[in-house]
Amino acid sequence: MSNYFDEVDHRRLLAEYPIGQPFLEGPVRLSRDALHALQERRFLAVVARGWEVPFYRRRWQAAGLEPGDIRALEDVRKLPSFAKSDLMDNVADHPPFGDFHGLDFSVTDRLGAVLHTTSGTTGAPQPIWFGAFDREVQNALLARAYRLQGLTDSDVVHSVYGFGMVNGGHYIRETVLHFTKALLVSAGTGLETRSQQQVELIRRYGASVIVGFPDYIRKLAMVARDAGLDPVRDLTVRKIIGHIGQENRATLSHAWGGAEIFDWYGVADTGVIAAESPRHEGLHVFEDAHLVEIVDPDTGAELPDGKTGNICATVLFKTGVYPVIRFDTKDLSRLLPPDPGSGINFRRIAGFLGRSDNMVKLRGMNVYPSAVGAVLGEIVGLTGEYVCRVTRAGSRDEMTVLAEATDPNRDATLAKRVVDALRHRLGVELLVELVTPGATAPLTEIDSRQKPIRLIDTRQDRSSKD
Repeated sequence: MSNYFDEVDHRRLLAEYPIGQPFLEGPVRLSRDALHALQERRFLAVVARGWEVPFYRRRWQAAGLEPGDIRALEDVRKLPSFAKSDLMDNVADHPPFGDFHGLDFSVTDRLGAVLHTTSGTTGAPQPIWFGAFDREVQNALLARAYRLQGLTDSDVVHSVYGFGMVNGGHYIRETVLHFTKALLVSAGTGLETRSQQQVELIRRYGASVIVGFPDYIRKLAMVARDAGLDPVRDLTVRKIIGHIGQENRATLSHAWGGAEIFDWYGVADTGVIAAESPRHEGLHVFEDAHLVEIVDPDTGAELPDGKTGNICATVLFKTGVYPVIRFDTKDLSRLLPPDPGSGINFRRIAGFLGRSDNMVKLRGMNVYPSAVGAVLGEIVGLTGEYVCRVTRAGSRDEMTVLAEATDPNRDATLAKRVVDALRHRLGVELLVELVTPGATAPLTEIDSRQKPIRLIDTRQDRSSKD
């Protein structure tokens, strides 16, 4: 019986999915024709595995497909996409794990598997499955992103990704430990290591890189200043790497003494899909490992480059446990051509632009909480922390933005300036309530969640927390 390490075959892994200089001298230089051939070969292997998985077999047969119908990369459009809701329905129909993983638990001589789940804040948690090989490919690909962004073996990496059943902290730990020689400080969320203690760890151990979600990293900067620490004089942070999305980079960089900001994109099911390079011109899709489409949120039809829609991902290396084939993430972005100045021939995405299923329609306008946050991050006098609350009075929906201000009573015009800025950028007037620093924390759960809650929808007693 093979074990986890036998199944990984790390020499083969790094030959097929190189990191560091071999990556820059290999896959990124492939011509579009050579890349297409590589993608097609890996795609067809993934589809062959998909036919062996009951979840896919049922869905594909319901769409009128049979084995052999998918013969080329272009045939990907024939396959129906799926979303998290489909996985949760599958778990309900085949408890407790669903059958989308492709594992037969009745036999002992099966592939090894790693199980994590989503946080389960809005209901039952979704199981997320990894096989040994694909788990380590994901780790290597994140190391590829970190190397591309300038991580060195001499760096001290302070991670604020959470542990428990969620994947985040484990993913980062395995990446740094297995594929770099950097020193990792696995602090976790504010619930796992208090914010004041995290700041002291950053100072004491000389953290040079902080990785995590920007919301909490921004809060740590405030905690550091409250403790009398100057980010330039007392700290050594030179890079912040995380899911930046629409975060105000200048504000975050300034809070940490001019640290360089790097973005990457991925979800738990797929691992890292795309990462920013030092040119900061969009996120390069790792096209040797992922096939990315942008699809219409309503129809599922593929959209042309430059149009905003849902990221739909096919993972080209998951041929064992839980193949991921046309996963509609509901995350919004748009595809861009390769950046000729980067020397990387992979296409790019514009980064995370919001969630199509976390949108509120107000008086004919689509309002995304992430877009609200982007506006607030540019206004002097606000801390950047906020939460949006949606209510219904009669037939009229209203969104109230609770925005933390450094001193809510000091500037009588601040609330009006916030209202005006939101109306100008979003095209609709929102209500604004200024609150003291820390007042939104019980609602956003910023100290305990990797991704704070930014939308509370109270209409018809419904609550959307994302």
